[in-house]
Amino acid sequence: MRFIIRTLAAAVALWVAVQFLDGIDVTAPEYSASYWGTLLVVALIFGLINAIVKPIVKGLGCALIVLTLGLFLLVINAAMLLLTSWVADQLSIPFHVDSFWPDAFFGAIIISVVTWLLSWLIPDD
Repeated sequence: MRFIIRTLAAAVALWVAVQFLDGIDVTAPEYSASYWGTLLVVALIFGLINAIVKPIVKGLGCALIVLTLGLFLLVINAAMLLLTSWVADQLSIPFHVDSFWPDAFFGAIIISVVTWLLSWLIPDD
């Protein structure tokens, strides 16, 4: 149940990022079943990338994270969003992030904040 709630929270966070940033697009018909399905699939891909790739990148970039007092984590989060866009493109999923700056960078911030707010509002029980 926790996995489903986290995936739904990530899908909502992706939807918010799509609404606020022109460079993050879901090219499925807006607000259709395929649109929401695309957001759910992209949330799953994003979750898998964050679970598998992100710890490796954080381990390799540990010195930069410490040197920048954690600000390099924003760059890592943006890179994970770009990687999600690339994987979605390879799987022919209609989700695309145009560029690192400003789209992926601010998209990662929006997704992080919305996910944090939703996890704060929805109890783990």
